Amino acid sequence: MALKKKPVTGMKDMLPNEMEIRDYVIQLIKETYKTYGFTSMETPCVEHIENLCSKQGGDNEKLIFKILKRGEKLKIESAKEENDLVDGGLRYDLTVPLARYYANHANELPSPFKALQIGSVWRADRPQRGRFRQFMQCDIDILGEGSNLAEIELILATTAMLGKLNFRNFTVNINDRNILKAMAAYCKFREEDYDEVFIILDKMDKIGAEGVAKELCELGYGKEGVEQYLGLFTEVSPDVDGIRFLKEKLGDCLKSETAEGMELIISSVEAAKECEFNMRFDPTLVRGQSYYTGTIFEVSMDDFGGSVAGGGRYDKMIGKFTGQDTPACGFSIGFERIVMLLLEQGYQTPGNREKKAYLLEKKLPKEGMLHVLALAKADRDLGKNVLTVHMKKNKKFQKEQLAAEGYTEIVECYADSYDKL
Repeated sequence: MALKKKPVTGMKDMLPNEMEIRDYVIQLIKETYKTYGFTSMETPCVEHIENLCSKQGGDNEKLIFKILKRGEKLKIESAKEENDLVDGGLRYDLTVPLARYYANHANELPSPFKALQIGSVWRADRPQRGRFRQFMQCDIDILGEGSNLAEIELILATTAMLGKLNFRNFTVNINDRNILKAMAAYCKFREEDYDEVFIILDKMDKIGAEGVAKELCELGYGKEGVEQYLGLFTEVSPDVDGIRFLKEKLGDCLKSETAEGMELIISSVEAAKECEFNMRFDPTLVRGQSYYTGTIFEVSMDDFGGSVAGGGRYDKMIGKFTGQDTPACGFSIGFERIVMLLLEQGYQTPGNREKKAYLLEKKLPKEGMLHVLALAKADRDLGKNVLTVHMKKNKKFQKEQLAAEGYTEIVECYADSYDKL
């Protein structure tokens, strides 16, 4: 069987120029988030299949890379269903593993716990621009903080990091699942139908209000109720005034603390933000994961037709493990999309060390080799990145390649003159 040199579909090899940007962005993420009090932690890439299939991950649960049992536990002949063969899977996000981690270590962790987790996740998704089957996620979460201070700090930290990468013209879109429910209740939708209605509402930016209305009516919802529901969205402005309008319009359907909390988040972030971006109240924002219980948010960029970060509050997830609900809120950066945009912009990492290369003639004697290695060591001690490599026949092309890689100083080392370097 012939070996294949291309990576598996939906996964990618990474060349040095991309790795330089990835390494820099990861370092910047860690440095920025640590200034906000977040601490690094890590979970295994393999999770119990029961945790991954707990009906908290929405459509992501359909995309799990499942792992067969091993050794004597794997009994293919007697298996009657898939669960007889599978006991684990590759994590599809970092949130479910974090909830298990916190449930297991809560007594050893501070309260609130401000977690920073960076790691690969896997989804058997259809690959497309900016979306792969293996990709890096960078999450910050605050566990044990029930007030809106959690949302405020998560938004401030995430936007500060994006600002340090020189991103402009981005928008933080914010909503609350309780506002979604209140609007549906006001228009007399049944509670058991909310999820179905919200899934269709989530298509608003793709199919428009007419498309949403058509799909809702095709599912049997009354035309009058659908028109009233969609009419609400046309009356709401994308700011604090829109929240105040809904607070008055929806009456008892919307708790006052929900509306007041949204106002507090928006006004606080606007007052304390470290870079320029827009805050936008978006009552059509849904986010697919079913574990969200309150505030939800996404970052959209004018330069990219989709979100580059997202998150929200998930106060019920940890209780699935412990039997006791714990306030939790998180924000995840779309690391792969951020890197893709930086590569497309020709981004250059700042503050790189000076890069110097020594080209060694192949007939350089041992004494010459030792002399050059000593020079290279001295350069490294001065903070330079130093490459020692044999000189190729096409020296001109070799030097052009090195220059393209950022080597600003190239020293040619010959057998008859190395001692003059």
